[in-house]
Amino acid sequence: MKSPELERAVSYLTQTRDNLLRAASGLSPAQMRFKPAPDRWSIAECLEHLVTVENRAIDGISNALRQPADSSKRSPFDGRDDELLHIAADRTNRRQAPEAVQPSGRLPHDQLLREFEASRQRTIDLAATTERDPRQHFFAHRAFGELDCYQWMLLIAAHGDRHRVQIEEVLARLDFPRAAAAV
Repeated sequence: MKSPELERAVSYLTQTRDNLLRAASGLSPAQMRFKPAPDRWSIAECLEHLVTVENRAIDGISNALRQPADSSKRSPFDGRDDELLHIAADRTNRRQAPEAVQPSGRLPHDQLLREFEASRQRTIDLAATTERDPRQHFFAHRAFGELDCYQWMLLIAAHGDRHRVQIEEVLARLDFPRAAAAV
């Protein structure tokens, strides 16, 4: 590990992965499919969305890191990483996911957690092994603008945490199918 920033990224990515896995592990297919309302996502849909977004983001980070460094660029959140993370994780503002990353049911329920773990491990591995300074490489986020790759790594973790909270909200519902009736 090279810098304290990359150590922070690896730690945050690991922590948010572990928290999400604790929340979503051991659920039956009925529990994974339960939708709190017709316009709300099930736990399975949250997981599929996370896998899709994280795979796209890690590909973007990898591609950006292969480009020459650009010290002339600045993120709109330059010096404000924690503010970016707060905005990203805040569930008081609902956001509509772009169609390309909306869940479609393409992944079987029994593969979702493994797919999430694999995606997150790719991100952790990149953060732990990159030889490049991620602060000098950028690509655009549709809502936040041109972010540096370090911010993208943190954003992936915050996004996962946002949906972990959403999963916990689904689990806490009174009408959520409990284990005995969930098969």
